[in-house]
Amino acid sequence: MPQIKYFLSTALLISPITPILAQQPVLTQESADQDTSDTPQLRGTYDDFHKDDAIVVTAPYVKKLDILAGTSVLSGDQLTKDMRGQIGDSLTSLPGISSTSFAPGASRPVLRGFQGPRVRVLTDGLGALDASNTSTDHAVAIDALTAQRVEVLRGPAVLLFGGDAIGGAVNVIDKRIPRNVPDEAFHLDAIGGYGSAANDWSMGGSLDVKLTDSLVFHINGSFRDTDDVNVAGYVLAPELRSEVLAQAAEEAEEGHLDEAAELTATANQRGKVPNTASRTINASTGLAYIGEGGNIGFSVSYYDTDYGVPTRPGTVHAHEADDDDDHDHDHEEGEAPVTIGLEQFRADLRAGVDLGGFFEKLNLRAGYSDYEHTEYEGDEVGTVFQVSGVEARAELVQSDRNGWRGVIGTQLLQRDFNAIGAEAFVPKNSVESLAAFTVQEIDLGNFEAEIAARYEKTDLSSNIINFDRSFDSLSGALGLAYAPDGTGLKVGVNLSRSERAPSAEELLSDGPHIATQAYEIGNPDFTTEKSWGGELYARWDSDDLQLNATIFANLFNDYIFEAATGAEEDGLPVFQYFQRDATYYGFEASASYVFARTGRFDFVADGVADYVRAKIKDGGGPVPRIPPLRLLGGIEAQSDALDLRAELEWSDAQNRVAAYETPTDSFTLVNASAAWRPFGKNGGVTLLASANNIFDVNVRRHASFTKDYVPLAGRDIRISAKFSF
Repeated sequence: MPQIKYFLSTALLISPITPILAQQPVLTQESADQDTSDTPQLRGTYDDFHKDDAIVVTAPYVKKLDILAGTSVLSGDQLTKDMRGQIGDSLTSLPGISSTSFAPGASRPVLRGFQGPRVRVLTDGLGALDASNTSTDHAVAIDALTAQRVEVLRGPAVLLFGGDAIGGAVNVIDKRIPRNVPDEAFHLDAIGGYGSAANDWSMGGSLDVKLTDSLVFHINGSFRDTDDVNVAGYVLAPELRSEVLAQAAEEAEEGHLDEAAELTATANQRGKVPNTASRTINASTGLAYIGEGGNIGFSVSYYDTDYGVPTRPGTVHAHEADDDDDHDHDHEEGEAPVTIGLEQFRADLRAGVDLGGFFEKLNLRAGYSDYEHTEYEGDEVGTVFQVSGVEARAELVQSDRNGWRGVIGTQLLQRDFNAIGAEAFVPKNSVESLAAFTVQEIDLGNFEAEIAARYEKTDLSSNIINFDRSFDSLSGALGLAYAPDGTGLKVGVNLSRSERAPSAEELLSDGPHIATQAYEIGNPDFTTEKSWGGELYARWDSDDLQLNATIFANLFNDYIFEAATGAEEDGLPVFQYFQRDATYYGFEASASYVFARTGRFDFVADGVADYVRAKIKDGGGPVPRIPPLRLLGGIEAQSDALDLRAELEWSDAQNRVAAYETPTDSFTLVNASAAWRPFGKNGGVTLLASANNIFDVNVRRHASFTKDYVPLAGRDIRISAKFSF
């Protein structure tokens, strides 16, 4: 297979490093991904300002990271408290982040209003190598339960990790390949929890075993099982509920009393979203050599999940509509629940060697994935999606020379995609991409300058339809910052030009998609998408007060988006990809303030605000599924043994909608949480409890494709325990 060839080629690249490492004296290294639970985790605001204290594993070679204009690190107790089954739903408390929230079993992050291929979801610096970016109903094959930390990168320098990541990147850091040698013979981490809204039971654990002073063995696993999610009020949004009741009245007038009764029952359904249960199993093992001169390690992992896909009332599966025109048949068959069974096998390599001289270090990273998921209609197989691929990157890190440092690297991706079945809406295709990138940083005293560039060549082919195209993309970014001495203030500006090749789905889609209940149509003639971006930011960092504010704008040429057309094909609404010019602009702000200290407690107030406005030029109207204005504020009492928090989140209504898109109502959530460390902050035991959506409010996320029939969870009481020995 071509993927094996790429993977072995990367392994051969790395293999000469092994004897070099073996000759080096052994060093027990401090972990680059150490738990930061001892530092305040105020909705991501602390790490936005204290980047030197919270090492950013994704790009450790960049000292300041100001060109990223907003790097949030989620770890420790906050990560445990916010953790959900999918990574998208675990990050929504951070500034500028929403979620696709297609269903509890499938959710990707939305950054600054961007989603899909414009947001890269990484695991330890490499792509997930799954099918989650092809459609919102596809789960991200990354287990948040065993993650050590999650790094969210926004801004122009994210192009280092993919030319298509215009919106940003989310990097999930785990310990599958160990980064350090434990001081003790072994180190055990374990976590378990329960959530009431979906009868959500979860547990996970990881074990690092010190085989020698330089060799570490790792194993971890996790399990999560949930029922259908409980919600507040009616399952269907008011507009959709009115449509279904109108359909019921029509059925009754035509004498179809059974169908009318079923539609009425659907419209009146409340309290629980059917077919939203999920079950996930994850396991991995790894081995790493860590010496003074470098490191090399590998891991293998397995991810398996089964989850329900809620169906929109009133749709008929495409192949069913073609069977015959019998009314009863269509209605009966359309009731078969849609579920997805997903399985991924993955192998990873990571290596680094100290060089000395102009280049300080060589880093190498490679991953191979064999992924498959099946969409079932009841007990029958509908469509099978298969993805196999290799991604690898090499980075030469430059030594610091009087304030000048940087990195030069290359990245390759080879991905084969196939969909088999009656509703294979994208033909079998292959993508090959080769990129070169650099980021350079210059410290000029009170001034800092950063520059980044990336060139990427992408070949996309589908032999079955005689399609073969090549795209050349060039992206760059420039940043300048000023920090007066002794003030804690920093102001800066970032400018970027980004370019991405259209995805296979945007080019080649043409057919019914059972899970999204849409007939999707692409355009094989699309050109590359270009964006000019700018950011202005200001930060204030003192002992008791941290402030962060960023305003941003992106001007797109040939922006690619998917929108409803109002037409129907095979009984399904048509969603078509278009390419037009577009503009995005908005802001993100966060703050934290220690307003009192008494006894053993610090009392802290914090807040987050974000807003995005996006429109298609030349009368195209608003871009679909853009999150509205959101405000979040909290008060927290912090001590070594006990943290208590209360918070309020308000989301504005979204009435700026695209054609055939429905508005979303405003909502207000009240949440509370407590974290108790009975043996102190270094005692290795943390017990957490939280109450989310305390007043059981009906909540719909506008960025969600399914918001009109899949509201978010109602009142959710969660408890969890975390142990580290």
